[in-house]
Order: sequence, then structure tokens, then C-alpha cells
Amino acid sequence: MDDLAAEHGEVRKEEQLDWPKLQAYLREHGVAGAGSAMEVRQFRGGSSNLTYLLRFADGHQWVVRRPPFGPLPPSAHDMGREYRVLSRLWEGFPAAPRAIVLCEDPAIIGAPFFVMERREGVVIKNRQPLPPELDTKPETFRRISESFIDTLADLHAADYEKIGLAGLGRPEGFLQRQITGWMGRWEKAKTRAVPLMEKLGAWFLEHLPAAQKPTLLHNDFYLHNVMLAAGDSGKVVGVFDWEMSTLGDPMIDLGLSISYWREPDDPPELIALSQGHAHTTAPGFLRRDDLVQRYAERSGREVNWVDYYRAWANWKTATVVEQIYVRYVRGQTNDPRFANMGEWAPVLARQAARVVAKFGFRE
Repeated sequence: MDDLAAEHGEVRKEEQLDWPKLQAYLREHGVAGAGSAMEVRQFRGGSSNLTYLLRFADGHQWVVRRPPFGPLPPSAHDMGREYRVLSRLWEGFPAAPRAIVLCEDPAIIGAPFFVMERREGVVIKNRQPLPPELDTKPETFRRISESFIDTLADLHAADYEKIGLAGLGRPEGFLQRQITGWMGRWEKAKTRAVPLMEKLGAWFLEHLPAAQKPTLLHNDFYLHNVMLAAGDSGKVVGVFDWEMSTLGDPMIDLGLSISYWREPDDPPELIALSQGHAHTTAPGFLRRDDLVQRYAERSGREVNWVDYYRAWANWKTATVVEQIYVRYVRGQTNDPRFANMGEWAPVLARQAARVVAKFGFRE
């Protein structure tokens, strides 16, 4: 049995690629190991880009990422953007794995893709049991919490101009563009009416906070996108899924991070979205307020409006989930994980409404 079977498995039948053509391309571009026999595995978990592990007979291992099959939302699953970030970010933020090859020719494996180094460690997978190698003592969970939020603060401290990423985004007006953009995506993806989604979108536009000095944003920074060191769960050794990274207000990242973070007294319908694995409700994990305070101390930033960004992230995630669910409804994927996502968007919308009630929002 594969010693990493819990991390990856056989490639799903509907997500097979042209492996000989891929290997030939890698050989032509000097990827180490590509001249020896190749074994392919598919990483488990995730509902966005497809991620494969290439293991070569000479011992080299590389990771390949490409978009999912089927029609995709405009600007989503941007391999070029993720490659651009990961080919440079490792210089100023060591937790980012280094990308080495970008292929924008869909003739090779059916879509653009890139190759990056493999990081090894422990990942707490979303909606799955904690990995057996993880120490589950409360003090370990506390260290994980601290390392997680410290890593986010360190990302925001990276000098994006120095490492050549100054042109990655347009920070001015970023949040306003995001809100209007996600309102449009909701309209295209929704499988039924959820009036609260439209009302929240309008409210967010009317109550935009003043933007802080821009930083590099991961734009999907949450516990399941980080890798912990094997043997030292309190140390982050990898941060993944950078295709949405850009420049903007760091509160966007902080709000999104805590929007995914569950607490024992959260509404039962919100806890239920974790399908029995709301990991951060376990004793030892910091509360959201503690995470925010630690971030504020490490970064020196003002965090008074973080709950606005937390609610906005719940609202945005509702649309992300709906975009995944509609692919299942239309038969563009038969992944059984997506079958029960139909009610998730209303739950996330109600959570967003509860959070911004402190700012005066009324349903």
C-alpha cells in the first residue's frame, strides 16, 4: 500500500490526461527526472484546480496543476497568474513552493498548466478526519493556530515590488470591483432564487470601508491550504492554491481566513457545512478574535472593520460554492462531493447577514 495513500490516490477516470505527451513536453523543457519512468497520482481533496503528483524513477517528484474540465468562469483558474506568483514569491515568502515551468498550449494536456516543486508535510483536509500523524493535543492546536495567522501576517509583509510582482493587480477600487464582479457571477451560477444574496451585495457596495495600504493577497488563505511540517505541526512549510492572488487590502485575506474558521458556538447550520469535521472547534484552537488580535500585533495594522470582510467572504464563498454546484447540476462533473452543495449558499448568506448585523444590516 502507498505510504501516502491518504494524501493522493489513483487518477479519477474522467480526469486522466495525455501522460506520454506531458512527459515528452517536460523532457523537452529540461525538467529533472522527466527522462526516467513516470508514475502519476492525483491529490485528493479540493474542488477547484486539478493537482497531480509526478513521481519519476530517478527519485524526482513534481506537481502539475491545471484547471478542471468543462466551461469555466472568465478569469478563473488562471494558470499563468499562479505560475507568475509562484515563480517569484518563494524569494520573499519561503512558504510558497517554487514554480518552474508554465505551458499555455492546450494541445499538450487539454488546458494550460504549470509544474512546481513538491512540498512534503501534513495537510488538514477540508471536511475530512484529521490526519493520523497529527498530534491532537490542545497545545498543538494552539501552535497550529498561531503559526497559521503568523504566516498570513508574514505574507502581507513580503515586499512584492522587490520580488517583481508590482504589476500583479490594481489595488485602487479592488474591493468595489470584487463585489460587483461576484454579484454578476452569482446571477450566472444560481440554481434558485436567494434574495438575501442580492440584498447583501448591495449593502456591501454601500458600506465600503476605507482601504488600507495594499499588500500581496493570497485571496483564499485558510487552514486547508497550508501544509504543516511533519514532526512539528506548529510550523507551516507550504501554502498552496495561489491562482486568485493579487494586490489589495490585507483585510480581505484576514476576513476570508476567519470566515472559514469555525467555533463551537457557531450556528449549527454553519457547523454542518464541515460535514462532521469542523476541526477548529476542538479545544486548543484559537478563537477568531484571538487570531485577529495576534495578526494586529504582528502586522501593526488596524482591524476594526475585519467583520465586514469576514461577512463579505461568507457571501463570496456562497457564490464560489454555487459555481461548483451548478457544474454538477449541468453534468459537467460527476464528483459525488458536489451533490449536496445545493443548500450551502443560503446558509453562508445567512451567516454573512448575522455577522454584519453589528454594522446595521437588516434582512
